[in-house]
Amino acid sequence: MPGQFEGKVALVTGGNSGIGRAAAIKFAESGAKVVIAARRVPEGEETVDMIREAGGDAIFVKTDVSRTADVEAMVARTIEAYGRLDCAFNNAGMTGSSGPPHEHSEDVWDDVMNVNLKGVWLCMKYEVPQMLRTGGGAIVNDSSLAGLIATRSQVAYVASKHGVIGLTKSAALAYAGDGIRVNAVCPSWVGTPMISRLLDDPDRKAGLIAAHPVGRLGTPDEVAEAVLWLCSDAASFVTGHSMVVDGGMLAGR
Repeated sequence: MPGQFEGKVALVTGGNSGIGRAAAIKFAESGAKVVIAARRVPEGEETVDMIREAGGDAIFVKTDVSRTADVEAMVARTIEAYGRLDCAFNNAGMTGSSGPPHEHSEDVWDDVMNVNLKGVWLCMKYEVPQMLRTGGGAIVNDSSLAGLIATRSQVAYVASKHGVIGLTKSAALAYAGDGIRVNAVCPSWVGTPMISRLLDDPDRKAGLIAAHPVGRLGTPDEVAEAVLWLCSDAASFVTGHSMVVDGGMLAGR
């Protein structure tokens, strides 16, 4: 809704592509000043350009969410530029490699956990004090349908996304009395660059589509709409919730 985030500041990690980019653009369209954080600079700056060309206000901060110093600097830059933080979408993530548990390397396990789970915790660690300073805010953490169900092969990814849901619930309870709501989104297969290599295989693509009762994959914009709703005043009584955005996939499991 145009203007619903007027005067507010939104931070989006992984805002350089896919769901993160879609959410950053929608926050800006709704009146928010937006901070885009990501590791890849050209794509992050491209998101900023897209927002500014449409008349919005945004900055980019190069950030690796698995690094404490980067996350601390990301939030500090947000406050330096805009003076406050009202909404955060902790979206940055990675998939890692596939294979049964005994074939996963320790390096893959550590990389996935450090970005997908530790990264979300670090973001909240530095976001929350700023929200407490101004009387509240809203945080949405990006989990996945893999945070609610399991697969045979994406072991580290599944474990990390289950962890995000537990972390989200704990944080929601911790700050419920402080005006900070913490929720998660759980998308299924969404047409993003992260899964583009899978869509190059016609048979694999057909299988992914068939797994969704609605008969198609999701779009980044559809997940972004859920994120914005969870951050909006319309969701003022919603916290500790994991919102499934999956075209009916979970219902059919």
